[in-house]
Amino acid sequence: MPYQVLIVDDQALPRQYFESIVTHSDNYVLTAAISSAKMAYAYCAKGGVDLILMDIVMSDEVNGLEAARKIKGSYPHIKILAVTSMPDATFLEKARNAGVDSFWYKEVQDAPMLSVMDQTMAGQHIWPDKTPTVSFGLCDSSALTDRELEVLRLLAMGYSNQEIADELYVSINTIRFHLGNLLSKTGYSSRTELAIAAAKSGFAVEGIQ
Repeated sequence: MPYQVLIVDDQALPRQYFESIVTHSDNYVLTAAISSAKMAYAYCAKGGVDLILMDIVMSDEVNGLEAARKIKGSYPHIKILAVTSMPDATFLEKARNAGVDSFWYKEVQDAPMLSVMDQTMAGQHIWPDKTPTVSFGLCDSSALTDRELEVLRLLAMGYSNQEIADELYVSINTIRFHLGNLLSKTGYSSRTELAIAAAKSGFAVEGIQ
């Protein structure tokens, strides 16, 4: 008997791509394809959902990880495959904490989506080894240290230097040092330019817990 799949993604092209994968497979049937993570729980409450392809970052007030956590709390048997195009390295840990079963990057992946779906339904947990490398100013994400990425995420979320220092339990001079390195590596001319670029690039997405 084929598995029932719920697709949750607010972008039309990825949603249509996932629909095509499901509808052309003998092992899966499409329950619904929706654009709101907030509505995903209601679909699960109706019964019959075996697997959710869940985007993480969506335009409504509930993100995919929040929805996944709530669904797993009530329906732990439902498998959830998180999908995203955002390179925020914290998503992997946050997805695990939310109870997500597997994780797949839309633009960069080691295995085809259908293969990951099959392995997930077989009880395996498929996770990428690392986040994709993306260009950022004059460098790419691989040139930045873990601490610089932490500072960058908080900067993109609107934190002041002092707030970043408090969050990371370091001195404000340490934060200024990291910001100087970030500006030098990326070529951006100011803290504001750096913050805007980080937010647009997907290095940090506010509200994803």
